[in-house]
Amino acid sequence: MLDLKKIGRARKRIADVVLHTPMAYAPILSELSGYEIYLKKENLQRTGSFKLRGAFNKIASLVEEGRRNGVVAASAGNHAQGVAFAARYFGIDGTIVMPESTPLTKVMGVQELGAEVILKGSNYDEAYAYAVEYAKEKGKDFVHPFADEEVMAGQGTIMLEMLEEEPELDAVVIPVGGGGLISGCAVAAKSLSPEMKVIGVASAGAPAMKLSYDAGKPIDTTGVRTIADGIAVRDTSPVTLEYIRKYVDEMKLVGEDEIANAILFLLERQKLTVEGAGAVGVAAILHKHLDLPKGSRIGIVLSGGNIDVTMLSLIIEKGLMKSFRKMKLVVTLIDKPGALERFAGLMREVQANIVQIGYDRTSTDLEFGDAHVSVALETKGAEHQEKIRQALRENGFPFREEH
Repeated sequence: MLDLKKIGRARKRIADVVLHTPMAYAPILSELSGYEIYLKKENLQRTGSFKLRGAFNKIASLVEEGRRNGVVAASAGNHAQGVAFAARYFGIDGTIVMPESTPLTKVMGVQELGAEVILKGSNYDEAYAYAVEYAKEKGKDFVHPFADEEVMAGQGTIMLEMLEEEPELDAVVIPVGGGGLISGCAVAAKSLSPEMKVIGVASAGAPAMKLSYDAGKPIDTTGVRTIADGIAVRDTSPVTLEYIRKYVDEMKLVGEDEIANAILFLLERQKLTVEGAGAVGVAAILHKHLDLPKGSRIGIVLSGGNIDVTMLSLIIEKGLMKSFRKMKLVVTLIDKPGALERFAGLMREVQANIVQIGYDRTSTDLEFGDAHVSVALETKGAEHQEKIRQALRENGFPFREEH
């Protein structure tokens, strides 16, 4: 049974390895929301995620029992790195089964930590099934990413740290995928501060735990689709659901655009790089999904920072477009000397900075004698963009916008 004593033992096991990550007041987010917000920065943890806590505690408990035959895990991300790190620390074999589609950078990251990587299956569920059988066949211990009390106890150490720094929290907001993080934190929270609200936030693209919480029984989904890959869990664990139903006060869902906005907000306004799963709590605040009294003291767990740079680039690009700081146009010019110079001069007059440009005179959809200029413009808001449109119309430049 998971209880405060087990979480306390986990804290002692991990003390020399796991970082006590900062928990800092977030003034901009507090002002925007009307709450008093504190961010627990597990994105700064070793391996870039809270997952190290649970994986290390589980493997440490196995070693204490004399079980050193090696460990196996299935993961394409944060859990893989946590298990690999802990296995290397204790000098035992670590094997990580990853889907065949796993990016090379993630495979190499696990291998650099000393673990063997097996690529198996087209998705996580197939990799998981193979890993469980592989562990049995080889006589190794399987380390589940969330449905294990020692793993949950390790994750619960986050709440001990949070309450030591801010004992008067009114609520805590925690990402939810498989439920290991919120189970451990909720048990610690309700044991130490029973009146504090524990609120879970999941992605609308991976709603299994939210659906199960509402129904009071495990409900599996047919698939997941979310940029928050750290909480992209298709099936509900009865183990974690039991703790969540008992100790968690509310479960919320946030959409993909809301998660992306939160990632960009944290990067731009808080100077923090956070992955999709780590940003869902901030997304819930920014998009007003919480119904708490104004002035409430709220702790938010930023669970990880291991975001793919390609995804981050896409989020930044879309964010600039949505906030009217960038616009993309395809403008039709007469293909003759001076036409491009005239267009560029007009952009100078309206103070639109050209950051990218392309010239096309061969497309089959062009009239004879015309050319398309595709441009990306740095702009200063919605009003400025409308001024640019008006200038193009007045000067006879047909155009279309790209989004």
